[in-house]
Amino acid sequence: MTKTLSFAAVHFSVAFSVGYMMTGSVAVGGAIALVEPLVNTLAYHIHEQIWRRREHGHGTARPSTGQRLRA
Repeated sequence: MTKTLSFAAVHFSVAFSVGYMMTGSVAVGGAIALVEPLVNTLAYHIHEQIWRRREHGHGTARPSTGQRLRA
């Protein structure tokens, strides 16, 4: 859990720094630091759903690990 919190702090710091450097605004940097991780989390969830469907046979010719090939 400590590593996760540490990474979150780094992520927020980077997002804030980039937003602040690009705009010179603490408010914009802060907004980006809050909004970007939320949007990124949603995008990751959608990405995982797509890959999970792909791995379970939707859109792939290969069977998932542990499944037999049908003759």
